[in-house]
Amino acid sequence: MTESNGTEVSELPERESMEFDVVIVGAGPAGLSAAIRIKQQAAEKNEDISVVVLEKGSEVGAHILSGAVIDPVALSRLIPDWKEDESCPVKVAVKKDKFRLLGPAGAIGLPGFIMPPLMHNHGNYIISLGNLCRWLAEKAEEMGVEVYPGFAAAELLYDDKGALRGVATGDMGLGKDGQPKDTYMRGMELLGKYTFISEGVRGSLAKQLIAKYALDNDCDVPKFGLGIKEIWEVDPAKHQEGLIEHTFGWPLDSSTGGGSFLYHMEDNQVAVGLVVYLNYKNPYLSPFEEFQRFKTHPTVQPLFEGGKRLSYGARCIAEGGYQSVPRLTFPGGALIGCAAGFVNVPRIKGIHNAMDSGIFAANAVVNALIEGRANDELVTFEESWRKGPIGKDLFKVRNVKPLWAKLGLFLGVGLGGLDMWTNTLFGFSFFGTLAHGKTDAKATLPSAQCKPIDYPKPDGAITFDRLSSVYLSGANHEEDQPCHLVVADEALQKSSEHDVYAGLSQRFCPAAVYEWDESGDEPSYVINAANCVHCKTCDIKDPNGNITWTVPEGGGGPTYPNM
Repeated sequence: MTESNGTEVSELPERESMEFDVVIVGAGPAGLSAAIRIKQQAAEKNEDISVVVLEKGSEVGAHILSGAVIDPVALSRLIPDWKEDESCPVKVAVKKDKFRLLGPAGAIGLPGFIMPPLMHNHGNYIISLGNLCRWLAEKAEEMGVEVYPGFAAAELLYDDKGALRGVATGDMGLGKDGQPKDTYMRGMELLGKYTFISEGVRGSLAKQLIAKYALDNDCDVPKFGLGIKEIWEVDPAKHQEGLIEHTFGWPLDSSTGGGSFLYHMEDNQVAVGLVVYLNYKNPYLSPFEEFQRFKTHPTVQPLFEGGKRLSYGARCIAEGGYQSVPRLTFPGGALIGCAAGFVNVPRIKGIHNAMDSGIFAANAVVNALIEGRANDELVTFEESWRKGPIGKDLFKVRNVKPLWAKLGLFLGVGLGGLDMWTNTLFGFSFFGTLAHGKTDAKATLPSAQCKPIDYPKPDGAITFDRLSSVYLSGANHEEDQPCHLVVADEALQKSSEHDVYAGLSQRFCPAAVYEWDESGDEPSYVINAANCVHCKTCDIKDPNGNITWTVPEGGGGPTYPNM
């Protein structure tokens, strides 16, 4: 028998193993909320429940990226006195809320009264999600949770009945050829009575679990967007702490979904970003270049003139919503957070739902453990989420994205707004529940049916190239390791992705990972895996599903300071 890297299993040392009551993969808001809630419940019931959280980033928060404006409802459920805690990084309350429709040369402000109530941000806070996760990790550790950063869960472990019994971390010190180097160290087995998968969007383990247990049999196709973000330090005279602005329209055309955000944080910092829905049709479109172009809009550029770009990053967003959430539970565990897909797309918020999913999954697992159960299905969690706050939040907006995708910017957004109003006021929709249709990969048209897009060169002051941006992300991977971006069929990549779709991976990737070298007699596909910021776009948008994102060695990837 051989491992996927080609190494004979009999040649490898046995893995060491550790046993816990609950194993949690991913130190994001869902995973950490689950860990904290389990310990809270255990203390209340005078039970001793052991919990471990594995995090593939070099530290908690290193791989965390979000806009972010948080609705604190779930945080208040988890830690009611967070406002009294001086160390809590949730401090900048939203003071002003703007919505604008952009054209090439101007903007139209949308009056607040026409926006459904759920779109308003009164009572919400501008945060760094990375810093919030660091704070939550400290709270978890104070309660006795073991948090292991730099440990990438790479393999699912099953018992003889097919139930999940834990995970194994990836081996360290493998060369590009998959063979052990002098620094080789075998991965560890983390075994649990229950395992929560909270890897975030398009996680490699979640994909396997969804396939193994057919968790997506009764749901719509998943849908995604790519969010690209920078943090700037701007002129204090231009800074308005607590101001948030959302736009749609330019630079995207009316058939391409997405929108921007501008969040004025503390210390004269502004978070700026653009989300591009990955169901775009034109393979010549580059989300990265569209984001750079957005910053040149005459109503946007003045904010950044004389400023300094501090951080850059990118990450995909689960946008399928209510109808695309798969079954969350299976024998031995559950999917929580963005691994399940709980983002409210029109609100551009998902942190509160991710945290709530961790809280409610924790309640279910504590009850199961007290009853003496192990490695069975937490059916109460699956049965309850649609009737609880998560389901109610997502149900009201379930048709917004399908309407935009089917009808375009103006008619789609207008009807989406009407649909949110009828759902809010009367609890019903004229449209029922719309289906999404094609996957994002299948939405792409052949290049012969589309026009190339001529993007301007970066000026190095407001707009930038990919490589200088990747440098700011702190992306770092051990060069001599197996490539974590796996192309199943090289010939198919040439005949389809290159020949039919004009090499769109060069453009959909926001980190200059993929390129087609045309210098020889035949184009060759080059993968610069060290640049990867773990956004997962390639795993989603490749027209043939020919690229699979897997975890690199633990600790590899971006090193976001406060994204």
